[in-house]
Formats: sequence, structure tokens, C-alpha cells
Amino acid sequence: MTFYEITNEDRELVLLALDKLSLTFDDGVYRHTVGAGLRCKNGRVYTGVNCDGIHGSCAEYIAIGLAVSSGEREFETIVAVHELAVNSVVPPCGNCRQMLFEYAPEIKVILNDDQGRLVKVGVKDLLPFAWRPVIVGQ
Repeated sequence: MTFYEITNEDRELVLLALDKLSLTFDDGVYRHTVGAGLRCKNGRVYTGVNCDGIHGSCAEYIAIGLAVSSGEREFETIVAVHELAVNSVVPPCGNCRQMLFEYAPEIKVILNDDQGRLVKVGVKDLLPFAWRPVIVGQ
């Protein structure tokens, strides 16, 4: 697994995601309890919160959806946050890992290592042997 340097921009991304979460946090209902920050290769940042329900959506999906809806297609780094988590950072769930792999196979993900230190890794390292779309003729 390759680890990438945590930059000041990465730390700022965590804070922006926490700020978005603080504006919408809805403890007890679990609808808005996780935030996400997404930095695109052009430097633009998109944030979102989870929308829980019978078919809810994770914060990472919301942030990617907002960015894609705004015309973005090149993504650099993403982080999911919860204020009570170690370093306020939570890892993406399996469903989010697959979505990130498909939408942004080169994206870096900020999370905690086994010792509770912030690290940044490629999404491919988080999802070995990932499902890939079958493209007829290739």
C-alpha cells in the first residue's frame, strides 16, 4: 500500500467537511451525522452530508454527486468525517469505496491507520480485486 503525504490542503479539507457537518448535524435521527469533503484536481472543493433513510446515501456520494452535477470529472482527494471519530475522520464504507473506484479510480482517500494517524491512500488500495464494468469489445 502506498501512503501519500498529508498536506495542509488535506487538513483544510477535513475542517471544511466538519464545518458542513456542524451546520446540518442531526443526531438521534442519523440523517446528517457524517460529512464529506472532496477536492477536485482544479482545486475546487465540494462538501456534503449523508442523507439517511430507507435507501439513504452516504456523504461521499452526496459530495461526488454535487461535483459531477457541477461539471467536475477530475477528483484528487476525499475525506469523510464525524466529530467523535479519531482525528474526526471515518473510513468510507464498502459501497462508497466501489463508487469512488468507478467514478475516480485515481482519487486519494484520507483516513486513519491502525495506530490512529492520519494517512492518505489511493482508493485502489482500499478495494483490491474490485468489480469492474464489463465493456463489450475490449
